[in-house]
Amino acid sequence: MALAATLLLCLVTAVSDGDTLHADCDGGEVLTVRVHAIDAPEAGQAQGRNARRLLARLALHREVELRCVDRDRYGRAVCAVQVPPPEDPDAAPSMDAGEAMLEAGLAWWYRQYADAQTAAARRRYAAAEARARRARVGLWKAVHPTPPWQWRREQRESGSAASGDAH
Repeated sequence: MALAATLLLCLVTAVSDGDTLHADCDGGEVLTVRVHAIDAPEAGQAQGRNARRLLARLALHREVELRCVDRDRYGRAVCAVQVPPPEDPDAAPSMDAGEAMLEAGLAWWYRQYADAQTAAARRRYAAAEARARRARVGLWKAVHPTPPWQWRREQRESGSAASGDAH
């Protein structure tokens, strides 16, 4: 599948962690999806379980819109994930799952991959992460939370099995 600017409608069937989900898409394609431009804590990290729970609450068993921009080295589709609003007539038309994870303080904005975002998305992601930091919610409750990419590197260096990988 060519992923440059690919738009897909998919049903989320599973959530592995705070930035990875599985989806059945139109045309019968089954994808493992890495949420673009965020990195959530791993399962063994502080807030890792909460990150997985929030992504599941946002997207599991829901039809989402995927705007896929790449494939990572593990073959996962790297996509911005738009989720429908809750059954609330006053809710916005859809929500960016990555932005929601940042707003809740359950992910870092992965600036290394921000080039594939629109300028507006970069502004929203930066603002969402900044608000979570100021409010000290989620992983920002810790004075110096360990970013997942650092935690994975430390796990590899110590010989422990790290779960997941970035982008």
